[in-house]
Formats: sequence, C-alpha cells, structure tokens
Amino acid sequence: MGDHKEQPLRVGAAVRRRRRALNLTLAVVAGRSGLSVPFLSQIENDRARPSRSSLEKVADALRTTAVELLAAADPACSVDVVRAELPESGEPEPAPRMRALVRGHHQLHASEFTGDHDAGREFQHRNDELMYVADGAVEVEAEGRAYRLVRGDTMYLTGGVRHRWRATVADTRVIVVAVAEHIEAVQDRTR
Repeated sequence: MGDHKEQPLRVGAAVRRRRRALNLTLAVVAGRSGLSVPFLSQIENDRARPSRSSLEKVADALRTTAVELLAAADPACSVDVVRAELPESGEPEPAPRMRALVRGHHQLHASEFTGDHDAGREFQHRNDELMYVADGAVEVEAEGRAYRLVRGDTMYLTGGVRHRWRATVADTRVIVVAVAEHIEAVQDRTR
C-alpha cells in the first residue's frame, strides 16, 4: 500500500523531457516514428498509453531505448510513504548514517543524514538543493565562505556550487532535498 512499484508508470513526461532535450518538435518525432502528432501529444500528456511497439518507435525516434524511457518514467501514484527505520529497541541508531527519503526515479531527491559526516568530501551538484538542519548543528563551506547552521536553519545552494559540510554537535540530523540529476532544471552557468 502506497508503494509506487505497484502502480503503472506514466511515460509521457519522460518522452517529453527527452524530446525537449533534443530540441525536437512533435512533428519531427512523428516523422521519425511513423506515429501521428495527435497520438504523440496524447502520450506526452498521459492521455494515451503506448503499446510496446509504439514505445519502441518513439524511443528510436528519440535516439534512446524503451527501457531508458521506462526507467525515466514517473510512477502513476502520487503518494509514497517512507517509514522511519528504527532498530528493534525502538531507539534511533547513534552511528552516522544516510537514508533516502524518496524512493524511485523522481524529480526530487531527498536524503536524511544522521550523526557525523565526512567533512573532507566536497559536493557539486548540477541542480539546486536545500539543506535543512532538523537537529544539532553543522558547518558548511560553500563558495569559499563558512556558514554555521543550527536546528531549524536552511541553506539553499544553486546548481554548480561546490560545498562541504560537517556536523558540529552529536546526533545532528540534516535533510537534503535536491532536484534530481536526470532533470534539466539548471542551464549551464558560466563563471
């Protein structure tokens, strides 16, 4: 219940993203695939579900595979619950760990970091992200400046910003929400 893996996939958004990434019109894809523009529009708007044969024609026209389009497809469900992972004692584990807060292939990626974090590891993501300190405190180095964040503070980092962070208080918990890497949300910025 609530598990998106049980739901059918909506391939339309994946088709649209791929077509737009290639700067193609529906007419061009129709010409390459042998399918009609209205049918392709219905696929992209999830008003029609392509057969396996039609999906392969669309994939060929978009210079990809049906498997890749399905992998990039959105689940049809709109609700997915990720339950807290508590050990048998019912108490949170004190050891540093990371867990995904969103399952599957979505437009957002969210993770929870608990405990200490490798301050030597530098990150640079193509798309924007938001850090939220749920408990404790962290020091973040971004663009050559140091920031101290405490419980309730957030930091928004635009795509391409190099950064690293470390927990400065025991039992720190940080939530990181980012636009997924497969989404073309940020155009290349020149520095």
